[in-house]
Amino acid sequence: MLLHAIATAAMGSVLPLTASQVAHAAGAAPSPVGTWAHPTTSHYRISSPYGVRGTWRAGHHTGIDLAVRSGTRVRSVGSGTVVLARRSGAYGKAVTIRMKDGRYVLFGHLSRITVRPGQKVRARTRLGYSGATGRVTGPHLHFEVRKSRRYGSDINPLAYLAQHGIRLTSRSFTR
Repeated sequence: MLLHAIATAAMGSVLPLTASQVAHAAGAAPSPVGTWAHPTTSHYRISSPYGVRGTWRAGHHTGIDLAVRSGTRVRSVGSGTVVLARRSGAYGKAVTIRMKDGRYVLFGHLSRITVRPGQKVRARTRLGYSGATGRVTGPHLHFEVRKSRRYGSDINPLAYLAQHGIRLTSRSFTR
């Protein structure tokens, strides 16, 4: 199938692959259905993409911003353990989860946090509500994925979610 996709693309047409097909081609086992989820069920717009150069300490935007109304439910994207649930500098009220794969997922600028450090969570566990705490220009959810807890160890959150069958697009999402 992968060879067919490459040959088709080389001839000038595009063959879309699902995230599980990409993961399978890369040698990764696809995630079981239902073990991963979007960080919110509300309408959103990606208002700031990953990697944009700027005045951040890392020199670029270390996550993605999802423009949502203040008070929108924020939920875990997968299973892990809450390692931080408090005010955290420019992130305002934030939650960080150490995922089962060892990555760290951060949810920033929350108006309210509903989990505590040490708590085990799974996909769709409510973590809190979006807001505009910390260094912001308006309400949104900052979603970031890191290799370690250290700032600057970020990876592209859209690619990370895609590896687990979750696709965030610039369009609004409802479910």
